[in-house]
Amino acid sequence: AFATPKRTFDVTLRGVPVLRLNELEFINGYLWANIWQTNNIVVIDTLSGKVVGTLDCTGLLRPQDVPSGARPDVLNGIAFDSNTQRIWLTGKRWPKIYEVKVNT
Repeated sequence: AFATPKRTFDVTLRGVPVLRLNELEFINGYLWANIWQTNNIVVIDTLSGKVVGTLDCTGLLRPQDVPSGARPDVLNGIAFDSNTQRIWLTGKRWPKIYEVKVNT
């Protein structure tokens, strides 16, 4: 069964709506979401809906990390371990999971 939404909000970056948000993860008071079919992640203030940070993950999956014949797809995995404060990223059919450190 699905939960009933408690509220919704529009997400904007410098006043422009951000569409196609995918793979949401709540990290230290902010909502992280990748923008579907891109290598970009936005960090969202859930009170205002404003994007307060962006991450360009281009190059995270290096060509030499892809096994011969494999066909990896888009970035779409965000995970957070609140006990260790570690952030992990991956994608569809990616052969690896990457721990990332973000300067705030």
